Amino acid sequence: MEEKSYSIIRCDRSGVFFGKVESLKGQTAVIKDARQIWYWEDAASVMQIAKDGVGEGSKVTVCADIVVTDAIQIIPCSEKAKACLRGFKEWKI
Repeated sequence: MEEKSYSIIRCDRSGVFFGKVESLKGQTAVIKDARQIWYWEDAASVMQIAKDGVGEGSKVTVCADIVVTDAIQIIPCSEKAKACLRGFKEWKI
């Protein structure tokens, strides 16, 4: 991957993330500014999240730099989705 744009990263076991994929080797992805999308509303799939973002009531975690070892789908985000997910209220306890 050359351009480090915001994407939705769907993993086999660890969940769905939003962030910038810095590197990808096999299924191991280094993700900067990552937020896990723990639960979402107003999107039928991760592809729609990448296009439209998520709706009120969704649960999007705090931001961190992470490494996942089970990335199976990487979908570039639209500007609309990027703005939604970067500005979404942090879900935390």
